[in-house]
Amino acid sequence: MSLQIVILAGGQGKRMHSNTPKVLHQIAGKPMLSHVTGIAKQLNPDAIHVIIGHGGEQIKKELSNLPVNWVVQHEQLGTGHALMQAMPFIPDSSQVLVLSADVPLIRLNTLEKLIQIRTEEQQRPSLALLLAVLDNPTGLGRIIRDMTGNILSIIEEKDANSAQKAIQEIYSGICCAQAHDLKRWLPQLKNENAQKEYYLTDIIHIAVNENQAIASIYAEEPIEIQGVNNRLQLQELERAWQKREAERLMLNGVTIADASRLDVRGELVCGKDVFIDINVIFSGKVRIGNHCSIGPNCQLKNVTLGSHCEIQANSVLEDCIIDEACQIGPFARIRKGTELKAHCKIGNFVETKNARFNTGTKASHLSYLGDVVLGKEVNVGAGTITCNYDGVNKHETIIEDNVFIGSDTQLVAPVTVGRNATIGAGSTIRKNVPPDELTLTVSQQKTIHGWKRPKAKK
Repeated sequence: MSLQIVILAGGQGKRMHSNTPKVLHQIAGKPMLSHVTGIAKQLNPDAIHVIIGHGGEQIKKELSNLPVNWVVQHEQLGTGHALMQAMPFIPDSSQVLVLSADVPLIRLNTLEKLIQIRTEEQQRPSLALLLAVLDNPTGLGRIIRDMTGNILSIIEEKDANSAQKAIQEIYSGICCAQAHDLKRWLPQLKNENAQKEYYLTDIIHIAVNENQAIASIYAEEPIEIQGVNNRLQLQELERAWQKREAERLMLNGVTIADASRLDVRGELVCGKDVFIDINVIFSGKVRIGNHCSIGPNCQLKNVTLGSHCEIQANSVLEDCIIDEACQIGPFARIRKGTELKAHCKIGNFVETKNARFNTGTKASHLSYLGDVVLGKEVNVGAGTITCNYDGVNKHETIIEDNVFIGSDTQLVAPVTVGRNATIGAGSTIRKNVPPDELTLTVSQQKTIHGWKRPKAKK
């Protein structure tokens, strides 16, 4: 059966106190709407329709890469009215799954169960609802049942009396129904309520009056269906998402020093026996091999890390590939385009950019190495700088195998240092260095006898 998914994303989000549309606020480094569309895509629907209203153009601009049909709700007249806007795009024979863009932690298996219960139950219910029982159901629609337990209706909190507000069973805002039924029910909605809106929840009462069967399931954990209306709730869901991710990692062989101080803002895949210390941030796509250690306060973004690597404290790695058994840090910055072969070392206060290190090469202290190719077993002394920029263009430095570069050396690109060469400390290299030779720039040391420091004026 054809599946069409409709995501309601038109809410203004007044309580966020923000110029950014609510659904663009991020959980784990990704807009809430992107989380929901990501889950939706995994259901392999025929189409995903996103209803936008407030800030719609900004949403479309920032998420233009999403494979969805954007549907504009020009007047924000409620959730029922929002769903009406998508129905002309949906064939009658399809089933429709309705999701909320501000409920980003919904699980795939929960949605699969909801779809399954509507399509496979013997009664073939016209409508399937995702419910939960909450200790604090404030702000959510309550489930009204008859004496035999059948669902009669959903009452929104602003329209509920005190007895109804005491009900802890709530509707999540997520449902599944047949398109031809929705097209019959939605035009019957009325806005005779405290909000003067067309509530989608009122279709339950209409279905009951038609003697239609209504099925329901419960979310496995309440956090799945928690929405975001303010920044406090946004932070709660952020920590819940991070807790979920930390549990996944630990169950797959990763040791995490403190799960409450881990931030994964992308896709993290780890091998066995990986150790992650406190306050580490992973962004983009990060791949870590076996037996690696990530020290405290590190940031890794779009990094591939081979096995047996050690990233020491306070290091920042971005858009780089690190082979096995490398040591980086502490306080190292590995920038875009850096590639390290096996057994390399990047020490404290070393910055690399667009740099290729061959096996066994070391830069242990206080250097800038940009637009450079280094051969095998090169030793870069403290204070070495590749002067790669002439004010207009970048130029490359090539350092061949087994070169020793003394401390405080400036390599003015473009320049090549031949294999087995040695460069004396304090040199400024402007010309190519021949192999197997010592090259240095010499300035005479001078002592001025009898010189006195000037005295400070009183």
